[in-house]
Amino acid sequence: MNLKESIESVRNNFRTDSDPFPTDSKSIELLYVKYLGRKGLVSDLFSQLINVSNKERPSIGKNLNQLKKEITNSFKIVDRSSSNIDSIEEDYTLPGLSFPTGYIHPLQQTMNEIKTIFMNVGFSIAYGPEIDDDFHNFGALNFPPEHPARDMQDTFFIDPDTVLRTHTSNVQIHLMENEEPPLRYIVPGRVYRNEAISFKSYCLFHQVEGIYVDKNVSFADHKGILEFFVKRMFGEQTKMRFRPSFFPFTEPSAEVDIWSEKSGQWLEILGSGMVDPEVFKSVNIDPDIWQGFAFGMGIERICMLKYEIDDIRLLYQGDMRFLEQF
Repeated sequence: MNLKESIESVRNNFRTDSDPFPTDSKSIELLYVKYLGRKGLVSDLFSQLINVSNKERPSIGKNLNQLKKEITNSFKIVDRSSSNIDSIEEDYTLPGLSFPTGYIHPLQQTMNEIKTIFMNVGFSIAYGPEIDDDFHNFGALNFPPEHPARDMQDTFFIDPDTVLRTHTSNVQIHLMENEEPPLRYIVPGRVYRNEAISFKSYCLFHQVEGIYVDKNVSFADHKGILEFFVKRMFGEQTKMRFRPSFFPFTEPSAEVDIWSEKSGQWLEILGSGMVDPEVFKSVNIDPDIWQGFAFGMGIERICMLKYEIDDIRLLYQGDMRFLEQF
C-alpha cells in the first residue's frame, strides 16, 4: 500500500472510530493518542514522507496536512462543547431548573384539616363500606320504608336490598354493632346520590360523619364540640347558629349555619342532633343508659366555603390552573 492509500485508510478508520464520537474523557484521550499522539497513525504517515519522490511529495504532503487538520478540528469541536457544558454545570449563579411538583387536592386538604381538628379532641377515625345493605344505610337509621330518601331519584340501587351508600352514617351503625360504648369516632368517605350535576351538586361527594356515645351526654356537649370545630375551621371570629331541623336518626335535630360577610347571608355547613333512641334500640344499645350525638358534613361544601369556590364541578375536572392555586 503506497502512502496516498495509507492516508485514505487512516481517514476512513478515524471516521469509523469517531462515529459516534466518544463522550467520556478517557475514551477521547485514547482516540487522540491513537491518531495524533507522538507515535500515532498521523505521525507515522509524516515519517513516511521521506520515502516519497520529490514530484509526489507536495501533493501527498498537502493531503496529509489536510488529514491532520480534519482530525484536529474534530477534537476541537468536542472540546468546545465539553467546555460549555462544564461551564454551565459549574456556574452556580444561574437560576435552578424548575421541575413540576404535585399538589394536595383542595378536597384532601380540607379532609385532612377536619380530621386533625377532631382528633385533637379525642375522636378516632373509622372507615366502612361504600356498598351496603338497606338495614345499615336506611333501616337502622330510622328511615321508614316510605321515606323519600329511599326513592330511586336519590339513591343508586344495586339490587332491592343493596345500595351505594347515601351518607357515611351507615358506618355508625357498624360501629355500634361491633363495639361497646363509649364511642367517639369520625367517619370520612365518599357517598353517592342520584342527583343532576350542576354548579352546586354532584352524583358523588365526600362526607365526614361524627358519632359520640357515652353516659350523660347532653345537647350542650354536642353544641360545644361543633362550636370548637367551626372556630378552628373558619376562624375564631366566625358567627354561627344552630337552627332546628329534622333528621330521622336524631332527635332533637339541628343544622349549623355560619355567617358569610361576602354574601351577607347565613350558609348551612352541617346537620346534627342527639341520636334517636330508636337507633340505639336497632343495635341493641340501651338508650336509658347511653346517650349520644351525631353530625354530618359535606367536605365539598366546607371546601367551597373556606376557599370561596363557586362551582363544585371545578373540584372534579382536574384542571391544573385551578388546582395549582392550592
